[in-house]
Amino acid sequence: MLRIRAIGSASLPVLCGLLSSISSDALAQAAQETLPPVTVEAPQAVRPRAATRPSRPRAASAGRAARPVAPNATDSASTQSKTLTAGVARDGLNQPPAGQTATTIDRSRFDNRPAFSVSDVLRDSPGISIKQGNGPRDFGISIRGSNARNGFAIRNLVIFEDGFPVTQPDGLSRSDLIDPHAYGAIDVIRGPSSALYGNYATGGALNFRTRPGGTIDGVEYGVDGGSYGYLNNYLTAGKKVGNFEGSLFASDTRGDGYIGNNWFNTQTVNFLGTLRATPDDRFTVKIINNDLSARLPLRQSLNQYYQNPFQQGCATGAAAAPGCGTVRLFNNGFNATAGTDTETAVQAGLGRNDHRTIVGGRWEHDFDNTMTWRNQFVFDDRNINQPTGTTSAIGDFPSYNYMSDLTKRGEILGLESTAFFGAFYNTLTASSDTRNLMPGGNATLGRLSSNLYSETTNYGVRAREELKLTSSLTAVAGIGWETTFLKGINTGYAYAGPTGVTTTTLTTADRQFQNAAPELALLYNLNNEWLFRGRVATGYGTPQVSNLFVLPTGLSGNNTQLQTQKNLGYDLGFDWTPNSALKLSATGFYEFFRNEIVNQATPVAGVNYSFNAPRSEHRGIELAADWKFYPGWRFMAAYTYLDEVYTEYVENITNGAVFSFNRAGNKIPGISPNELTARIGYDEFAGPLAGLGGFVEVQWKDSFYMDNANLLKAPGYELVNVNVHYKTELVSDTFRSLNLFLEVRNVFDRTYVASANNIANTVTAAGFQNPASTLANTPGSIYAGSPRTFVAGMKVAFK
Repeated sequence: MLRIRAIGSASLPVLCGLLSSISSDALAQAAQETLPPVTVEAPQAVRPRAATRPSRPRAASAGRAARPVAPNATDSASTQSKTLTAGVARDGLNQPPAGQTATTIDRSRFDNRPAFSVSDVLRDSPGISIKQGNGPRDFGISIRGSNARNGFAIRNLVIFEDGFPVTQPDGLSRSDLIDPHAYGAIDVIRGPSSALYGNYATGGALNFRTRPGGTIDGVEYGVDGGSYGYLNNYLTAGKKVGNFEGSLFASDTRGDGYIGNNWFNTQTVNFLGTLRATPDDRFTVKIINNDLSARLPLRQSLNQYYQNPFQQGCATGAAAAPGCGTVRLFNNGFNATAGTDTETAVQAGLGRNDHRTIVGGRWEHDFDNTMTWRNQFVFDDRNINQPTGTTSAIGDFPSYNYMSDLTKRGEILGLESTAFFGAFYNTLTASSDTRNLMPGGNATLGRLSSNLYSETTNYGVRAREELKLTSSLTAVAGIGWETTFLKGINTGYAYAGPTGVTTTTLTTADRQFQNAAPELALLYNLNNEWLFRGRVATGYGTPQVSNLFVLPTGLSGNNTQLQTQKNLGYDLGFDWTPNSALKLSATGFYEFFRNEIVNQATPVAGVNYSFNAPRSEHRGIELAADWKFYPGWRFMAAYTYLDEVYTEYVENITNGAVFSFNRAGNKIPGISPNELTARIGYDEFAGPLAGLGGFVEVQWKDSFYMDNANLLKAPGYELVNVNVHYKTELVSDTFRSLNLFLEVRNVFDRTYVASANNIANTVTAAGFQNPASTLANTPGSIYAGSPRTFVAGMKVAFK
């Protein structure tokens, strides 16, 4: 039953900071680039033109020419290009770098709609796939299928905010701290990217760019509210005063959730400030803080999903309705001698209580207009308490990340050049516990199940060269080298008898990996309308220490043989902009993986097992379109086709004896072959209805396999969303503008699968694989998506 809570039932504390000091030329240039014009693909500051055609402004494209060094064919444009500083060139590497296949999602795409999580905004980029994770804003983000097989959080891509890494040294990223209201643009960088971004960038990278204080120039307050108790109060403040520019964002988000045991309450603070202390020195501070308190439902089997997708009537295990997920808890908290109790997520009190704090600092020094030195340090502390199944994960994960690099602009043999060289070091040391849960509610803790002491350290160097070979042809070459150390001691605890006589089992790991990642890209501007691009690049991702100690059963054990996954990828594409009303982009890619790390759910709720598939291939097509086909009307679309298969992989399954199955030629589970987001809308630009607009949006996700044997599929879905919005400037000494919107999501109230984790195949005692009808009863996989919801919001800007 749908419920709408009145907007304003909660309030957000107003957080203020003093914004003082003096102005920065480099900051002003960065501010101009931070909010690019609305484009389908990544923006560019300067792009080569054919000498025979007049220069005219136009939107940028995915693999744009090197921004700092690519002048027009005209002498005046060339002179302008040479005045760009090395600092501006370095800033360009925080946005889509030259040669990368990339899309920039501008704020105008989501400023007039509810933006609860990254899933609401990233679907506008091709190559992106989103699935619900373990929490309200915890989403699995996949680029080209890179993370689609992971059971929780984000792996196989690297995430930055304003150039500061928010991926920890073990490769883990979480989207809990991301409130889209805070950002001015988001860069989606696709394809193997370890040459520039290092370990774990096998799928690519994301860079979230907050709004510069000068573009905010005041205070904005907004509130979104709607079905299932959803309410988000948020505040943005920013100013540029003299040589200091700062922005502050804060939000308070809460809701009851549409699934049983799914309420949440999360607060986020995000600050960015830059001071130009001298004409040659800039200091930047970044602070992010997120607190999350949430309750979690259990993932269902496919049959449970069909029976009871929203897990209603699941108060207790003894009287649970059909389709309710349950866990089996030890009455004494350590073994079955005192009996067990079967409990639902509500009864056991499953959930997450996490805290994340990130503090970063950056110093940039210009030796002159041609050389910039940048030093950056980030402290990132992730503190977790996560009773998500029969056990609770408890730990503190502090990490440190240091980077130093030089950017040099100049000439090589008379050709314009931008060179980059950097070194980095990051480390994470943690001791985390896994404790049994026991009956009693509110996630009552039993005895210790295991303790993992882990150390992850990465260090290395990277180099990059952007060279303008002709007025139309730009070449990019780069290489990264990295050493990774993984150390771990896993202590497993077993308890015998009614008193729990304790025995311990130690499993240790001390692994060292060395990886190198070269890349090469060519960009060719045929004329003012066509840009062709080609790229060959490599990526790598080492295992995480936690992967080394989980068996297929979900229990602690020795999995220390895991190897680094590596991929070699080829991209070929074009961008066509025949006029200011039409922009089209197409990219084909083919990637070859070795030792791909694939995850699948285990019988223990919330625990995943990792293994290496020796060889696999990922290929696909990415299309993006932006067409203003009639005054006021606009059509936008992002489509991705993926065909990802094992080419060498023999899976061993044990049931008394060991049985082997050749998976070569099978589809990799978790990968939807077709995904589309398309939107058609109208905005009135003149007359008494100026500022009024709306759009209809369609989301399509194709069905996909859930298991290595390709026996069971998760169903696909099509959703329709409708939006009406109104924005007007206000004539007032206090107020600047008012923005209102109303959106109905899932208009036709379709029941669909928002997340389906991979499940393990099983065999009979005779060695025959169990059929799909048996696999459909395997729990721990599925979360249903939201039914029809109504969300209304408003935002008012103050001077």
